Order: sequence, then C-alpha cells, then structure tokens
Amino acid sequence: MKISDYLKTNILITDGAMGTYYSEITDKLPRDCALANIYEPDIIEKIHKDYIEAGSRIIRTNTFSANTYTLEKNIDFVKKVISAGCQIAKKAVLGKDVFVGASIGPIPDGDTETDHTKEYFEIIDVFMSYKVDIFVFETFYSLDYVKKIAEYIKLKNNNAFVIFQFSVNDTGITKKSLSLNRIISELKDFKEIDAIGFNCGVGPLHMFNIIKKLPGLEGKFISALPNAGYPEVIDNKVEYVMNPKYFAKMCGKIISQNVRIVGGCCGTTPEHIRLLKDIVSRIPHKISSDGVFKKEENKKMDISVKNGFHRKLEKNEFIVAVELDPPFKVSVDRLIMGAEALKKSGVDIITIADSPMGKSRADSMIISSKIRREAGIEVLPHICCRDRNSISLRSSVLAAYIEGIRNFLVVTGDPVPGELRGSVKGVFDLNSYSLISMIGEMNRDTFENENVKIGAAVNFNVKNKEFEYGRLLRKAECGAEFFLTQPIFSEDTIDFIKYLPKKREFKILGGIMPIVSYRNAQFINNELPGITIPDKYVSEFLPDMDREKAQKVGVEIAVEIAGKIKDYVDGFYIKAPFNRYEMVAEILNNL
Repeated sequence: MKISDYLKTNILITDGAMGTYYSEITDKLPRDCALANIYEPDIIEKIHKDYIEAGSRIIRTNTFSANTYTLEKNIDFVKKVISAGCQIAKKAVLGKDVFVGASIGPIPDGDTETDHTKEYFEIIDVFMSYKVDIFVFETFYSLDYVKKIAEYIKLKNNNAFVIFQFSVNDTGITKKSLSLNRIISELKDFKEIDAIGFNCGVGPLHMFNIIKKLPGLEGKFISALPNAGYPEVIDNKVEYVMNPKYFAKMCGKIISQNVRIVGGCCGTTPEHIRLLKDIVSRIPHKISSDGVFKKEENKKMDISVKNGFHRKLEKNEFIVAVELDPPFKVSVDRLIMGAEALKKSGVDIITIADSPMGKSRADSMIISSKIRREAGIEVLPHICCRDRNSISLRSSVLAAYIEGIRNFLVVTGDPVPGELRGSVKGVFDLNSYSLISMIGEMNRDTFENENVKIGAAVNFNVKNKEFEYGRLLRKAECGAEFFLTQPIFSEDTIDFIKYLPKKREFKILGGIMPIVSYRNAQFINNELPGITIPDKYVSEFLPDMDREKAQKVGVEIAVEIAGKIKDYVDGFYIKAPFNRYEMVAEILNNL
C-alpha cells in the first residue's frame, strides 16, 4: 500500500529517536550514531526492530546527520553511510508491513555561504537507488532549499512522498527566525510537498500548542514528532525525563488536531511508541472533510505610533539623519540637549551607534528609547551581531518595539578589540543578512499592528564598488529598505553614487562626517578602516590650528561634499563627531 493511501484512513505512527536511543543503549555520543551504519550495523538494525515491535508503521533510516559538514567527511564516504543505512532499514522491515523513510537533516552552513543544492541532490539520488520513495526532511529551520529539493524529488519520481518538518521553539519560531505562519504561507500551495510538520525543538505540550495555532491547510497531511520533553545535563551527559505515559497522552491531544503522522524525536524510546500505539488504537480517526485548521481570532491592541521618518521614506522626501554616540558613562544630558537642538534644525531622525569599535557604551536601544521620549524625535538604534545571540537580539527588538521604536539599522558590528580578545569573545551568532531576515520575519509574524523599517550599512569607499553594491542588493532582498553609507570624501566614490540606478526600491542616505582637526584627519586615515580622506582635504588643516577655525574648515568641506551628492541620494546621514551637534546644525544651515 502507498503511504498516501494509508494516511487516508489511518494515523501513521513513526519510530522514535535514533540518536538519543542509540546513546542510551551504547553509552556513546549521539553524534556517532550515523557512523554506526558502517561500524555497528547490528545495533542500528536492533533499534529499528525495537521500534517496529513497539508499533511503528514507518522507520526512518539512520541518516539524519549524513552530510559532508556534519560528518566532516567527503561525499563518497557520506554516500557509503547512506547506502549502509538503507540496507539496514530494508533488512529490518523485511516481511513486515512497515514503510521506510529517508531521514535527511539540514546541512549546516557553518562559517561559509556554500550552496548545498548539489549535495542534497546527491544524497537524494542514493536513496532513490535503493528504491526509497518516502523522504522525511527533519529539523529544518529555513526555507532556503525546500522547494528546490521537493521539485527535484518529484521530477525523478512523481510518486514519491515528501515530508518537510521544521523545528520551532515554543513560540513557533525556528532558530533562523522563520515563523510558523511564514512556513505555512510559503508551502501550503506547493504541490510537490505532501506533508508539512514539526519535530524536535519542543516537548509534547508545546507541540500541541503549536499545532493548535496552525493557519489554514488544505490538501496536506500534518506530522508532529515532539521531543520527550526538555533535556538536562547529568554527569556531562544530555538526558531526557522518562515520561512515556505523559508523552503518549499528549500525543493523543495532538492527533485530535487532525494530525495524521505522529511519533517521537529526541529522548523518545520504543516504550514511548508502544504507549502511543495504545492511545492511537483507542482514537476514532476519520479524516475531516475539509482538513482545514481554524485559526483563532484574537483582538489586538493598537500600539501604532506616529512616525515621520516612515512617512518621508514612503513619500520620497529628502531625509536628514544624524548619528550621536551613546555615552561611556552615565550622563546623557548633552546627548538629549543635542537631540533637541538637531530636531529644531530640521533633522528627521537620530541614529545611535551600538558600541562602535567594540568599546562598551550605554546600550543603543535604551538610549534611543530615552531620546525618543525626552527629545520627541524619531530614533534609529544600530543593532549589531557581535555581543548577542539570536535569542537576545530578538528579545531586544521586541522590547524596543514595545517602547515605540520602529526603525533599526542592522550591522554585523566591529570585532572585539585586540587587547580584549583573550578575555572577551564576539558572539556573531547572526550576521547582518540573517539579522535583517530575522527582523523581516518579525514584521510578517510578530509586528501585526505596524511594521518596522529596516536599514543597513554600505561602504562605497572600497576598491571593488560593484561588489559592495551587490552586497547592498542582497541585503535589500533580505528586507533592508534604506542604506546609510560610510562617510564620503573621494571623487571616485561620489562618481559611483552618481551613476547608481535612479529608480530603486530602496533609499540611500549619503554619509557626511565633518573633520574636526588635523589630528582627527590623521586618525581617520590611519586607524579607522573603511574611510580615506584625500590629501586635498587633509592639507586644509594645520597641526596647530585652533578648534574654532578647524571646525569651520570641517563644516565647509562637509557642505561641499553634501552639495556634490545631494541630487543623487535620498537623504544625508551626518555623523556628529564627538557629539558636536553644533557642527551638524551649522552644516544644515549652510546647505
């Protein structure tokens, strides 16, 4: 019988965990599990048979981690692991009415941006050579390869059955900030995928709550494979609470939400599956006529805010943004005074850097919130990836939104200074691309009342300007709507900006940074990466020039550069050096 026919009248019980169960019975690490296909095939066959005896009607091959990145082996070795896994599974089900599914996990990106399409296709080809026609993609956290993979499978075997399962946390978000609603909206009408579901990430209670919230699905089977619960570390070993009765009972509730494929992930054992089978045997399970999940409608509080910056962006009006640095210490009086003065000078928005150059300053989000409240001007906090993981970054964005902040400038962030690297580590869990994507997902799923505007940085001072423009376009694809350039000084950068496409979906704010002294110019040229001041401007400053005169020269140069780029950008991004907001006001007056 085909699996699709079976699912029309039955609930399909899968097996439980392979890796954690292997670790339990061998006292070896779960990560060694895939290699056991070659070195310990009898143990893997026994695990399959244990699950079949417990009541599983489908077993998944022991190949979840079989890829070049996870195994740290070449593709030929990976293919041997998969081949051995197929042979063991086929042997375990011989003479039994049990399906075999190809277990395929996500190939991690690591520190590279490698395209894994070819490797996925090679992995699929090995399974097909063993006549495996059920593909179970598990613990996925992004949509990057999903459609390509499913299309490839159906092209080679239109009768194949494709299941994609995603791993989400208890709020319905993947580790790449992909939301439950986004997953469903992207895949619900994609005919090459037969079943959509969720595995790992959460225990049965949270899995039930996630399934309850599913938006409308029609023509797709639903799968749910929760963990046994949440793990704890005992004697340096990850262990799960042994709760098979509770697990089975909660899975019964999950089935009540029209779930057709149910089983276990991390921490589950044959005992969990045996008790799950008992629960299933007592459930009348006729498929509903429409198979559609009803999403509960909740009244939402209106927390929208007036945002002149948004309005100007949307009406294509010229924008002036000014950057002020957050303080090293606790006094913010001058910062607030500067923001108030700049507002009177016609500045639209104040940007606050996120500990530039990796030196500890007051948090950009909190300072931005204070400026917005007390100075009454829109704010654009920088948010960088150096100091916080994706959980913390998401929390910060949520809190800022609650505080009324609707604009973010996303940057990867300066590295930790060399003198601190022995004791301080940069996090960089995300980069600017993935953080932009994460906030974009929050716009689609979390910020239902009012979206935030996402900005990013661009540096046209580099030698390969076309490459940098390509990076800008990629950030725009991720969701960035406006870009702040590094300070502009050179004629070749100005010329490049002049020839950028006039019609573009994103805005560019040209960077202006007034020089304040000869020493300042020397520092920028010799110690500040990404900015070079031409000799013709440096020569206008003298080492013994007094502050007032030096500032006047700096203002004149800034006005000159601003005049050259004004007709080719959508606004100015002016850095107030050392928070000397008076210089910025003078520049704007002269312009």
